[in-house]
Amino acid sequence: MHFISNELDDYIVHHSEEEPELLKALTRETYQKVLQPRMLSGHYQGRVLSLLSKLIRPKTILELGTFTGYSALCLAEGLQNDGVLHTIDHNEELTTFQRRYFDLSPFGSQIHQHTGDAIDIIPKLDLVFDMVFMDADKENYINYFYQIIDKLNSGGVILSDNVLWSGKVIQPLVASDISTKTVLEYNHLLKNDKRLETVILPIRDGLTVSIKK
Repeated sequence: MHFISNELDDYIVHHSEEEPELLKALTRETYQKVLQPRMLSGHYQGRVLSLLSKLIRPKTILELGTFTGYSALCLAEGLQNDGVLHTIDHNEELTTFQRRYFDLSPFGSQIHQHTGDAIDIIPKLDLVFDMVFMDADKENYINYFYQIIDKLNSGGVILSDNVLWSGKVIQPLVASDISTKTVLEYNHLLKNDKRLETVILPIRDGLTVSIKK
């Protein structure tokens, strides 16, 4: 979803950091072999995730929604040398694809994959996190939030993707549209939770940055 003209979007991308060659290859193979390749974070948003991670220098990252591993690799670029990234996805068919690219990167040993429902996996992770990237099924965003907020260090950051939901957040709500309803409620939750400072960035489909006080 683009909220600015294609020409201006192209200018922004061309004047931002280049996409690493490994991620270009991952993108090509995703579009060739995987359904719904648009789920990739992509070049520009990937560089935003990388830069935020490099600014924060997290020791522990939790990612909800791995897909083919693009965003995990971007976030891993900012990990401390002894840092770890745990990524969760329900699609077991993509685990080998993800691992191949993880192991081609410098971060293979630092990235830990979990396959299954995040609702079941998150409570089993005996860790606290410096950064969480929320990019899984929208219907569970609020459930995930309540599971991870107490596992987030003070000063930790939650990045939430798709918070503008193709612009549906400002359109009349259809009663049967559970995803949009949940995104609206989630955005309200982040704005009003006193434990957080939150700002929405109009990047692609909307990216919220929330810092735990």
